[in-house]
Amino acid sequence: MEDLESETARWAEMPSWVLGQTAQHGSRLVTSAFSSVGARGYHYRLLATLDDFGAASQATLGRRSGIHLSDMVATVNELAELGLVDRAPDPADRRRNVISLTAAGKRQLRRLENRLAAAQQELLAPLSPDERRQLTALLSTLLEHHNRRAGVPETRWR
Repeated sequence: MEDLESETARWAEMPSWVLGQTAQHGSRLVTSAFSSVGARGYHYRLLATLDDFGAASQATLGRRSGIHLSDMVATVNELAELGLVDRAPDPADRRRNVISLTAAGKRQLRRLENRLAAAQQELLAPLSPDERRQLTALLSTLLEHHNRRAGVPETRWR
């Protein structure tokens, strides 16, 4: 009788398979971490973008965060209802809204960052700090290469 537990199928050793499976675990961990405080990934991305770059129009925030404009409206609506962002008419162009981070939004961002750090820790638990940096650098190189080939503007992935 064959020892099936010691065998590995060739597809299970393919980098694309390993990356995909690991990405699923990472996504599950982050989704669970964010949902534990009533948030989603788009919430984190928008709050972090506002914290990094300051108030901006929805279109600018969409470009900076990589959130499609159709999803941006819903995300801004959700965060505004929670008092995490303010939406006000742009004094330079009244047809456009400017979105800004509130004090409550900054507190929520810190909560999300703590949850995200715990999820990253769990995902990368078997790796040393040097291995984590090395993995991130290698994955970033792959992502940049494929984004460049796909014509994704650099502002969307840097």
